[in-house]
Amino acid sequence: MEGKTAVRTEEAPAPFQGAPYSQAIRAGDFVFVSGQLALQPDHAEIVGDSIEEQTEQVLANLRAILEAAGSGLDSLIKTTVYLADLGDFAGMNEVYARHVGEVPPARATIEVSALPSGAKVEIEAVATV
Repeated sequence: MEGKTAVRTEEAPAPFQGAPYSQAIRAGDFVFVSGQLALQPDHAEIVGDSIEEQTEQVLANLRAILEAAGSGLDSLIKTTVYLADLGDFAGMNEVYARHVGEVPPARATIEVSALPSGAKVEIEAVATV
């Protein structure tokens, strides 16, 4: 396998609070996207009060990063969704389903005790290029 290359786009938030990670890593024919929150580029506040609004922003960030890597949401092969409240599953799932294409990726959905900045949802992803 080829070496790894960091993916960086100004169309998605930089690593959270300057933490030591890349938006994504491209390795061979795969892109590994770090967990995305409902943040806009150059903003520190979570966008949207509802799970639907936050999920839309998370997916917009994922799309921007994947496109910068030469991929897209239709090339997702695995996602992990972290929810602060599993009661938000239906709202997240409705938005998610509209964005992931006709062949949705494999997915795990996990309830966690808290997410950064009070976010309701975080999604990490693996896609092909």
